[in-house]
Amino acid sequence: MGTTVQDVRFALRVFRKNPVFSVAAVLSIAIGVGVTVVVFSVVNALLLRPLPYQDAERLVILWNRSPGLNIAEDWFSTAQYFDIKNGHHGFEQVALAIGGNENLSGEGDPERIGTIHVSANLLAMLGVQPDRGRLFLPYEDDPGHAATAVLSYGMWTRRYNSDQRVIGKSIMLNGKSYEVVGVLPRSFALPREVLPTLGGAEQADVLVPLVFAPGAADNRDHEDYNIIGKLKRGVSFMQARAEMDTITAKLRHDHPDVYPANGGLTFGIVPLLEQVVGDTRRPLMVLLGAAGFVLLIACANLANLLLSRAVARQQEIAVRTALGAGRGRVVRQLITESTLLAVCGGAIGTVLATLAIAGFRWMRPVNVPRVQDISIDWRVLLFSFLLSLFSGLVFGIIPALRSSRVDLNSTLKGMGRNASDAGSLWGRGGNLRKLLLVSEVALSVVLLVGAGLMTRSFEALLAVYPGFNADRVLTMGLTMTGVRYTDRHQVVETYRQLWTRLDRIPGVTASGGITSLPLSQMYAWGPITVEGEVLPPGENFINADERIVAGDYFNVMQIPLIHGRLFTENDNATNPKVVVIDDYMAAQFWPGQDAIGKRVRLGPVASDAPLVTVVGVVGRVKQYTLDADSRIALYLPHLQYPSRDLNVVVRTSREPAGLAGAVTQAVHDLDPGLPVYSIRSMQQRVADSLVRRRFAMGLLAFFAIVSISLAALGTFAVIAYLVNQGLPEIGIRMALGANRLDILSMIVRRGMLLTTCGVAAGLICAFILSRFIQSLLFGVLPHDPAIYATASLVLISVSLLATGIPAGRAARTDPVTCLRSE
Repeated sequence: MGTTVQDVRFALRVFRKNPVFSVAAVLSIAIGVGVTVVVFSVVNALLLRPLPYQDAERLVILWNRSPGLNIAEDWFSTAQYFDIKNGHHGFEQVALAIGGNENLSGEGDPERIGTIHVSANLLAMLGVQPDRGRLFLPYEDDPGHAATAVLSYGMWTRRYNSDQRVIGKSIMLNGKSYEVVGVLPRSFALPREVLPTLGGAEQADVLVPLVFAPGAADNRDHEDYNIIGKLKRGVSFMQARAEMDTITAKLRHDHPDVYPANGGLTFGIVPLLEQVVGDTRRPLMVLLGAAGFVLLIACANLANLLLSRAVARQQEIAVRTALGAGRGRVVRQLITESTLLAVCGGAIGTVLATLAIAGFRWMRPVNVPRVQDISIDWRVLLFSFLLSLFSGLVFGIIPALRSSRVDLNSTLKGMGRNASDAGSLWGRGGNLRKLLLVSEVALSVVLLVGAGLMTRSFEALLAVYPGFNADRVLTMGLTMTGVRYTDRHQVVETYRQLWTRLDRIPGVTASGGITSLPLSQMYAWGPITVEGEVLPPGENFINADERIVAGDYFNVMQIPLIHGRLFTENDNATNPKVVVIDDYMAAQFWPGQDAIGKRVRLGPVASDAPLVTVVGVVGRVKQYTLDADSRIALYLPHLQYPSRDLNVVVRTSREPAGLAGAVTQAVHDLDPGLPVYSIRSMQQRVADSLVRRRFAMGLLAFFAIVSISLAALGTFAVIAYLVNQGLPEIGIRMALGANRLDILSMIVRRGMLLTTCGVAAGLICAFILSRFIQSLLFGVLPHDPAIYATASLVLISVSLLATGIPAGRAARTDPVTCLRSE
């Protein structure tokens, strides 16, 4: 113990005497560890840390899937819930939920909040204990009981100022009274990433019991519900899925009119953690690998610095050896120094990572799951410490072993440099440094290629035409609830008045509304049949996206009219029903024909719904993501299909944010009790749909920049070291007639040889590794030659600059001085 303390004290004295070396070494490790810790913190929060629910490893979410109908994930009907509850024996409990946004009124201003109607057992199944009051009683989801509600902790503190007396009070949701019986704990949340409700509530502000209507066990319509289950102990996912397959096979057999054979109905069982993580697992693994590359480059820099420092300390080591210090004692001292440098760098890197994570959480990016859970916990601290310790030991041991081998006779006579490096600019003593440099360049090429591919992919996504013009469009949500809007004619008339008021606002050029905004995680599809279209045996309908539009929606979004006409005031309840379709649907069913006048039915073959006539064909819109095509789509006129819920869209002649207040005031002038919510520009919505790709691209680009900087520093250090050790050779060459240009070109040529070797190795590695990010790319090949060439040129240019600085200094050196250094 005493010798260890002595080694540490001696190491600190060495660091104080060489501040430049110490700062450079610590910063290299700090950058590498900091980058790795940031990514590991995200991986830890998303993949390693369990969800904050009781028995989270047994919790699953179910999905209704019909691959034959192009339905990868759909919600459930109440009948399907009872099918699973009564027919599946692998679940300890099953709970049902349906969520959305509702108007909260009563005390304070009206507000649009996220609500979830849940079966009474859901909260107990998740292991929740109330912070105040109580949770739902087992019978409160039965018909006939008083309506109750439980507030989230955030809602209780924000709207009700943590008032203890809120328990027992009544609140109004969409005009219906509920008694508040409890407050959820601060630590509990049920966000959309955990429970992706069809209604799109981002966060549950209020939970209320889900009361089943009469006949719910037989109702196979309205597939709007989420199902969460808890597996029994000892039941595997494979066993649960096998039993679920038996249930769906029976449903297909018993209800062929509802679940056609071509649909291939299945009920998917997804672990709840996997549901939350979604498609972020692969990008996270790619980012973790990239961060590891940055750390390796930083460690290679540390090893190079230690090797360079060891040359200057050869006489010191020789003296200590001559005085009786064994080789093991010297190696231990040098490893102590490298480990101490790495641990200090790791500590600084962890602090930098903490600041970076705090900044990331402050930005609160949407569509990134579990952002609030990303933090530095004991796992991250342990990871940081072990990573730093590993870096110091592994990358310090080889320099320590090399430094401990000294020729006492020549070193003590002052010939240390030539003894180790043969006085040659390309001597054998620099081979390890050269290898480390080649490795740094190779790793940098891999990161630069990866960043280039992700950047090009992101640019390709931005260049995708979404089917509309998002520039200068303001969007907001509006729901008309209460007794006043129970009459459909009143709903239609109120919205008609709203369009008139909005169009009068200075700066507004057009206004309208739609039930499902594109690129906003809003879903609405249903069965249709086409007149004259013969469906294959066993197929009862065609699945299509259905959207209700109002006002001047198509002109607001600048969705092009390809043929026919748009909706007019005459397309109302008293006239024949009409529909506008997209050009993809027209091409699918009437290729080479005029779709105007064709008719479709909104329902399956057996439906008695009336046929509606196609009056217009518009351009296809990217409804869900920019990198995937949508289903066939049709638009219905709001005058014939009144909806109380619309997303209001307003096209402006100036910055949309500047008109948000005036638009909101127009709504309140019409009805002060209508809350306006989710006010955002359409450009923001498009940007939010790309946030995960932007996050991955930004981190990879940052890693590439860091790696290039470290590689440049490594190149500079190695070439400067080789030049310093080769001063005698340089002096001799200049004495024999070599001019400065000859010396400059010689050093640059040899330096660029190292870089070329590194670039070649990096290109081979990038070619092999790029397949791991192929699924993350869009519109670019993983082996795009332009990106590989650009990465090579960037690394060669940076290395040329890093090599040219010490080379230029050597070329300006006086040959007499060079020879005297011998």
